[in-house]
Amino acid sequence: MVEAASGPTVLTVLLNWRTAEMTLKAAEAAARAMEAVAGEIVVVDNDSGDGSFERLASALQDRPRFRVVQSGHNGGFGAGNNVGIRLGLTGGGRPDYVYILNSDAFPAPDAIRLLLAYLEAHPKVGFAGSYIHGPDEEAHQTCFRFPSVASELEVAARTGPISRLLAHRTVALPVPEATGPVDWLAGASLMMRDSVLRDIGLFDETFFLYFEETDLCRRAVEAGWPTHFVRESRVEHIGSVSTGMKVWRRVPGYWFDSRWHYFRKVGGTKYAAAATLAHLAGGLILRFRRLVRPSIPPGAPHFMRDLAGHAVRQLVRPARKG
Repeated sequence: MVEAASGPTVLTVLLNWRTAEMTLKAAEAAARAMEAVAGEIVVVDNDSGDGSFERLASALQDRPRFRVVQSGHNGGFGAGNNVGIRLGLTGGGRPDYVYILNSDAFPAPDAIRLLLAYLEAHPKVGFAGSYIHGPDEEAHQTCFRFPSVASELEVAARTGPISRLLAHRTVALPVPEATGPVDWLAGASLMMRDSVLRDIGLFDETFFLYFEETDLCRRAVEAGWPTHFVRESRVEHIGSVSTGMKVWRRVPGYWFDSRWHYFRKVGGTKYAAAATLAHLAGGLILRFRRLVRPSIPPGAPHFMRDLAGHAVRQLVRPARKG
């Protein structure tokens, strides 16, 4: 039931995977931030299989405006969020806006309202995302340009002259001091017009994890709906709790799958191959630099070999099918 406020409706989607207690903390923060906003909160357990669904359902069953659902299959970040988005409001109605929130993200009491107010005041903006900071108040880097062949060379080479030459293509942006447009935002706290999602489609479920927000924002801007960063909306974020990215010893295969799928969607197989060659070339430049200056930090273990091997497999498989 839509309660507590009148005006545009917001469906908040909170995705859980094996972080039930953290998700409950995020749910409490979301509930406070939704007090002045009409709408509902749906918590999706992404087939955790560890008792998370039962814990969440028990804790939230008597809370107004909350629903807890089970995805039935862990298809990744985008697929899990799509489960909640497709549900819509109780009774089958569609919200005016969809707000996705990470399970390790805690919006300030006015964070959701400020995103809603911004989109209401800027009808030509499709998506709006928050200023993200850690528990220590340090800003998180969540604003980006779209990846390209040039950005792949720059990020891999990590070399002054190349970075200066390709500064306009660098993906990661400094945290903006003011509200305004960016290419795409990380999905820790992102509000989207439901009408835009109905126009361009939901998250591409081919992405298991990573690049799904990039792809969604790219499809939105191609349809004429830019993404804006809203500096005044603040959300505390721990980061990488579900993914374990901070403790990766080796980049997992699904990251390479997502990266290849993204570049192939943008420009086809040749473009994905070119992006990979650019990254490998940048990696070789970095290796030569490290021969001169061993103090330069290396890349992730086995990354270059895994990247090249993944690309070869992607290029060979279609030929085998034929």
